[in-house]
Formats: sequence, structure tokens, C-alpha cells
Amino acid sequence: MAVLLTLQFRGESIFGVSEKVKDTLIFNTFVLCQVFNEFNARKLEKKIVFEGIHKNRLFLGIIGITIVLQVVMVEFLKKFANTKRLNWGQWGVCIGFAAASWPIGWVVKCIPVPDKPFFSYLKWKK
Repeated sequence: MAVLLTLQFRGESIFGVSEKVKDTLIFNTFVLCQVFNEFNARKLEKKIVFEGIHKNRLFLGIIGITIVLQVVMVEFLKKFANTKRLNWGQWGVCIGFAAASWPIGWVVKCIPVPDKPFFSYLKWKK
């Protein structure tokens, strides 16, 4: 959220782009964040998100189709998706921001989760 909000309010000045390119950067970064987060969500208990990835062809197919459709929407369906073409540097920025979710996901998985929910320790009286 912090990255997307930063792009929303300061994207034009940070990258020196037009508003339409900024909106495309936000859209592209959001979709790529979802793609990278799918890896983190694949094995919630495990810190190594790539373990056994080659065995799950459905997962790889969904990721591949999502990425191909995203590239097509940004680069070729400009009028349909109301986007502007991005250059290689802008694509790199979007991928870099999205890839930051992997180390963040790894750190979050290191936080211990209690067996009982926190609120179960509280005694609610009427």
C-alpha cells in the first residue's frame, strides 16, 4: 500500500512522467504485486516459497497467463485498458517494487503465531 500511495501522490514528480503513465505504473505495479504475493500465499507455513514449484503446473499456468495478459493489456490494449506503453526502465521499477513482497513475506513468516487467538484470553462480561 505504501508503494502504491507513494506512486499515486508523488509518482509524476519522482519519475518525471505524465499522469497517464503514472496511472499505468500504479496499475502495473498493483497487478505484479498480486502475482508475487501468490508465491508467498502458496505455502503459508514454509519460508521457502519455491519448494516444489515445478510440480504444480496449474499454479505455474495461472502465473504465466496473468503475466502474459498484463503485458498485453499494458503494451497492446492501450485504448481498452486506458494505459500507456511503458519503457524497459519503468517495467523494471514495477517488477522491483512487486518483488519486494518476497523478503517482506519471509520476514512476516518469521513472526510466531500463538495457538489460541489473542482475544480468547480476555474474559468478556456483560
